[in-house]
Amino acid sequence: MEARIIHDRQQWNDFVMSSVCCNVTQTYEWAEFGSYLGAEEMLRIGVLDDAGQLCAATLLVVSRVPVLKQTYFYAPRGPVIDDPASPAMTVLLNYIKVEARKRHAFMLKIEPSVEADNFNWLTALKRRGFRVNPSHMHIRNEWVLDIQSDEKTLLSGMKEKWRYNIRLAGRKGITIRRGESQADIDAFYRLYETTSERDKFFINDKALYSDILRVLGEQDRAALFLAEYEGQPISGIILLLAGPWAYYMYGASSNEHREKMPNHLLQWTGIQWAKQHGCQYYNFRGIPEILEEGQEMWGVYLFKRGFGGRPMLFLATHDLVYQPFVYQAYRAMLNVKHRLDARREMRQASHATHAAIQKQEPAPAPQKSPTPIQKEGV
Repeated sequence: MEARIIHDRQQWNDFVMSSVCCNVTQTYEWAEFGSYLGAEEMLRIGVLDDAGQLCAATLLVVSRVPVLKQTYFYAPRGPVIDDPASPAMTVLLNYIKVEARKRHAFMLKIEPSVEADNFNWLTALKRRGFRVNPSHMHIRNEWVLDIQSDEKTLLSGMKEKWRYNIRLAGRKGITIRRGESQADIDAFYRLYETTSERDKFFINDKALYSDILRVLGEQDRAALFLAEYEGQPISGIILLLAGPWAYYMYGASSNEHREKMPNHLLQWTGIQWAKQHGCQYYNFRGIPEILEEGQEMWGVYLFKRGFGGRPMLFLATHDLVYQPFVYQAYRAMLNVKHRLDARREMRQASHATHAAIQKQEPAPAPQKSPTPIQKEGV
């Protein structure tokens, strides 16, 4: 076996999309968006067997830790390999270590696209010296719907109110169309800015979404859908495809006409589109890690749960340390950040409780300020 930088798009995607570890953020094209996501460099590293076939691969983001200004490697939902205990994993990690030395990277951070209770992965990573890091980049818990059944069965698996809301949107004059032009992307982004301000999360520059739709849209692996009322866009979603997976990647909505339930009809349209493209799973993405009322994103979770499906908790973040002293400083910095975040959340909760008492209303749950990667993926 031999590891090398891979330049063959088809070879890479064929392997990634057929793997049990398939994820859109490990596809060949995702490297093209690195400049928007703070990457200094993107590396597509693969391991070829004796027959010249890929048997392991990982797309690496080369980035720097703020404040410390130290380089590290990150594999978003990678590496892609069916057996983490195989010799191919050894070859892959050895090659990455060589690249890390060249760039003075102090660690490799991975978040494989496997579930949290995967014993083979947990055992293999521990044996190879990886350390669990409780600070994750991607949100770990996602809501996934198996869409292999026919549409009638999928509808019957939803909560009754969700089926009603899908029909209600049509009766209330909501129409759904696929966005094709730059004007449609502009309309989506205006809605996205409104959503960001309302729900307090980070969004990237509009150019990122334009490029994602252009690059992946060329292969019909990306789609923008807009919900309109009386000819005006009031909400939208961007869906991405990779192998058997469809991803509800980005969603936006206005502050008006929410009572007409455009988002229910949008998601049902997205599910139908994914089925037409042969997908087996529809990934609604992030939900709270702890499924208890009062958690951040609880309302988002209730919305996604209404369509049927199940939670999928991914493996914890694992770090492979190359420079222990730098890594120790990095973890200390994370601990300080977490303490400051906790204090801020307590102050916000205290202020909200005081205001609620003044108004004699129930206090809202404290809201965290999610990182760009937690909300957007890399």
